[in-house]
Amino acid sequence: MPIVDYHCHINPQEIFEDKQYPNIAQLWLGVGGSGFGDHYKWRFMRACGVEEAYITGNAPDEERFVRWAQCLEKAIGNPLYHWSHLELQRYFQITQPLKGDNAREIYRQCNEKLKDPSLSVRGIIRQSGVRLICTTDDPVDSLQWHDKIAADESFDVKVLPAWRPDRALDLRRADYTDYIGNLSRVSGVRIECFEDLKAALRIRMDYFSKRGCVVSDHGLDYVMYAPASKEETDAIFRRRLAGQMPDAEEARKFICAFMLYMGKEYHDRDWVMQMHFGCSRNNNGRALRTVGPDSGYDSIAGQIPANELIAYLNALEEEDRLPKTILYSLNPNDNALIDTIIGCFQDGTAPSRLQHGAAWWFNDHMAGMTEQMESVAGIGSLAGFVGMLTDSRSFLSYTRHEYFRRLLCRMFGQWVEEGMYPADMEALGQIVKDISYNNAVRYFGFPLEEA
Repeated sequence: MPIVDYHCHINPQEIFEDKQYPNIAQLWLGVGGSGFGDHYKWRFMRACGVEEAYITGNAPDEERFVRWAQCLEKAIGNPLYHWSHLELQRYFQITQPLKGDNAREIYRQCNEKLKDPSLSVRGIIRQSGVRLICTTDDPVDSLQWHDKIAADESFDVKVLPAWRPDRALDLRRADYTDYIGNLSRVSGVRIECFEDLKAALRIRMDYFSKRGCVVSDHGLDYVMYAPASKEETDAIFRRRLAGQMPDAEEARKFICAFMLYMGKEYHDRDWVMQMHFGCSRNNNGRALRTVGPDSGYDSIAGQIPANELIAYLNALEEEDRLPKTILYSLNPNDNALIDTIIGCFQDGTAPSRLQHGAAWWFNDHMAGMTEQMESVAGIGSLAGFVGMLTDSRSFLSYTRHEYFRRLLCRMFGQWVEEGMYPADMEALGQIVKDISYNNAVRYFGFPLEEA
């Protein structure tokens, strides 16, 4: 089946320029001019006792790759073992297990193959069977690379922007007023109050819509519901523009007002709203100061306050403006909670209008993916699930779709063998095709043919 990657963090500039990576270390481990970092691998290397110089430091790329190979042979039970070897097989035709003692030879083989145009960024995308990619983009982004890709008739994969307004939401950021100034410039709206902010965001959403955007995403601590009057919300925003940092309750009220407004806009535009939550970020203070943010020092947070998520969804539903919504929690203990809540807001406007998103980050391994799908199946409708996404900065991560599909079919096969579902290959095949591809095409309304 083809691939729709409806949520990722790859760089559209690298797609337009058809970047050719110089070596497998930069493609796999990041840093060294790669523009991204694979914190999955970084965390495991630290767990194996590798010095930081070989992880995020300036050690030679080949030596970094050798250290990674030495760690990989110890990664029994870890999805990194499966993903890495799937990538070696699918893109480099290397079938022997990567280990410390063959690392330099495999490094040489991979680097030689990376010179081939079939392993440029576009080549990898094409041979992976990708039909459409949604990147993750800030409201102030010019989207110039999306425009250039769309105008390039030699590349037939659709690359669409996705709306990620986290920086407009988070009053607690030290650079918030600078960001609002930037948003004001690109929107042409002088932002002095909350209504101005909403007007600026509407203008930018129109700009995104013209470039094919049909999906948003939010990175939240959790879905907050702390309603406040228009006057109170506006006062909180004005004080922040004046340089006063809000307290925790003021921030909650502003986030709630912001997200209620966004949800209504998404409904009216027929955009899908994605919300990722349940993560505790940058937990190691010393590492944050020395290595920087988003370097592999995050963890799962506690369970979400269910009453606030319910109240938020219900507030939008009361106005008949609840958009199609996908909820992702990093905490697997939230699986059943999410599935029971979304069941309260399904209706006849779309199959599985509210979705429990694919197992995410620390859960996108065999047990985590299986548990998420079993929860959806046991409480809701797995046949309506929009399936897998890469959520990655690496162009080799499309093998995660194969990994997911293998687990999906494994689970179905076990249920058939146990007599829980008949061996009806036509019905089973259609469900697998839909979860793998067709459901996402229908749900997001992408301009693609079903397969």
